[in-house]
Amino acid sequence: MENRLEEGTVETHVADGIATIAFSHPAQNSLPGRLLALLATAIEEAGKAEYVKVIILKSGGDRTFCAGASFDELSAIQDLDSGKRFFLGFARVINAMRKCPKLIIGRVQGKAVGGGVGLAAAADYCLATRAASVKLSELAVGIGPFVVGPAVARKIGESAMSQLAIDATEWRTAEWAYAKGLYAGLYDDQAEMDAAVEALARKLASSSPEAMQELKSVFWQGTQDWDLLLEARAEISGRLVLSSFTKEAIARFKEKKA
Repeated sequence: MENRLEEGTVETHVADGIATIAFSHPAQNSLPGRLLALLATAIEEAGKAEYVKVIILKSGGDRTFCAGASFDELSAIQDLDSGKRFFLGFARVINAMRKCPKLIIGRVQGKAVGGGVGLAAAADYCLATRAASVKLSELAVGIGPFVVGPAVARKIGESAMSQLAIDATEWRTAEWAYAKGLYAGLYDDQAEMDAAVEALARKLASSSPEAMQELKSVFWQGTQDWDLLLEARAEISGRLVLSSFTKEAIARFKEKKA
């Protein structure tokens, strides 16, 4: 399956019971609302397909895994409803990963920012290269990692998540993320990582689907309220993105990138 946007794609390729879902966007694999919707749908469809045994989640390119929210789209938000709707896009992706009955392997080839850290955290097993440093930059623009926070805290703990959230302008190394449990494996280059991803995916594709589904259900116990929780968090972000502080901070960031 392939869905094309004006900018960015979500593609699903299935072979030997392994569904590889790849998203890409020319702005460092950032995630505008339409791309988030396509990504959530792709995960939901792969989860329902009987011929899919395991899912690999990856992004395009050789450098950034995901730059998080689209600043162009954030700067265009003018009211609470559209702000909440945008952040609900991230909530839907995280909830799709949480509810998916198939195990999801994350493949992180480079830097992960904001929502990108959330995707890595929501994966059931994440492998990365040593270039895959992480940052939760939301506070620096007056928002906060409210929607992705529960997934990140669940994976690395409240203390480590708060370090990322508070020191919002500083990168943490891939080694730091590995030590905290965000990454299950760390590799010197993409070829080595891809070999490990493929080996694990093939092993899981030959495992009991019923056992893997039950195991995933156990892993995610205690998150049954996330539909409501992440909606409430999306409303917080949707309100804060309207502030003059955030509007000015995003404008300054876009000027630097221009």
